Amino acid sequence: MKQAAFIGTGNMGGALVRAACLSVPPQEIIISNRTRAKAQDLEGETGCTVAANNLEAASAGRYVFLGVKPHLMRSLLEEIGPVLTPDQVLVSMAAGLTTETLATWAPSGTPILRIMPNTPCSIGKGMIALCAGPGVQAAHLQAVEHILRFAGRVERLNEGLMDAFSAVAGCGPAFVYPFLEAMADGGVLAGLPRQQAIAFAAQTLIGAACLVLESGEHPGALKDAVCSPGGSTIEGVAALERGGFRGIVLDAVVAAWKKNTALGKS
Repeated sequence: MKQAAFIGTGNMGGALVRAACLSVPPQEIIISNRTRAKAQDLEGETGCTVAANNLEAASAGRYVFLGVKPHLMRSLLEEIGPVLTPDQVLVSMAAGLTTETLATWAPSGTPILRIMPNTPCSIGKGMIALCAGPGVQAAHLQAVEHILRFAGRVERLNEGLMDAFSAVAGCGPAFVYPFLEAMADGGVLAGLPRQQAIAFAAQTLIGAACLVLESGEHPGALKDAVCSPGGSTIEGVAALERGGFRGIVLDAVVAAWKKNTALGKS
């Protein structure tokens, strides 16, 4: 049996396959996708194996990653359920579907984990939440962390916080991009060429985020360290505060969280 199977290799599933093939030998990865040509392209790129169908993929992987849309999950589990064995583990990446719900569709006793990756996983800089469902052992969590380690940072999380995580990390890139674009627009207004302004803004965001993670300092303290008395930085920070910057960002995250919660109940 191969170490992992991936059913569904779209943008997110494909990104995780690429990461998995860096963590374990590609020959230990088997994949299937509704559009076979996509899976074959991934096979040529990474060296993994394309299965004839979902049943072959599901029966061949120790850890079976389910990368289909939430509305297709029940039919997929009903399809592959008969070929699953008790020593296999399901790993869902479907938003809004709890492990409790998935357990009602999967064979009784099947260990189920849930992950929530974000789009920067496609370049190995992602943030992935991992939570345990029914029948999950510590070794299962460790194995999934190992398989996905080159996709980015993998953090264990209580499942009750998955909607909040998604609002911050899943939706968050879409909140960051307009800010980055606005910073670049400001640079253009001040005279910088467009491409340079974008590069300067993007690298500044990368550096600032890495400094938070690596220093362990509170973001407020790092902000204060840049703000000299009477200087240009505090003038800019004051403009952000007058515009309600913090409140708008907070409202965006809470709005996304409420929507995630509502989707999970629908």
